[in-house]
Amino acid sequence: LKAKPGVTRDRVMAIMPAEIRATVKLYLEGKIRDWYAREDGRGGVFLLNARDVAEAESIMESLPLAKAQLLDHEYIAVGPLMPLRLLLGSP
Repeated sequence: LKAKPGVTRDRVMAIMPAEIRATVKLYLEGKIRDWYAREDGRGGVFLLNARDVAEAESIMESLPLAKAQLLDHEYIAVGPLMPLRLLLGSP
């Protein structure tokens, strides 16, 4: 996720205390597995425990910054790296 073009840091920071509380709550509920800051300082990356992209969208859209429509989100479904099965001798 990253701020939409034209959204100022001040607007984001005004909502950040509520965003942090809501994010920690989702983490403690097991919905957010990990989260990271982008090295370029332009947003974050969240790894979610979700069945599919629709559930991930629902989780992220529940957060205050998303409700205020200040962020752009990109959703990418990920899963296990299946070629690792070759190390176990399984086809």
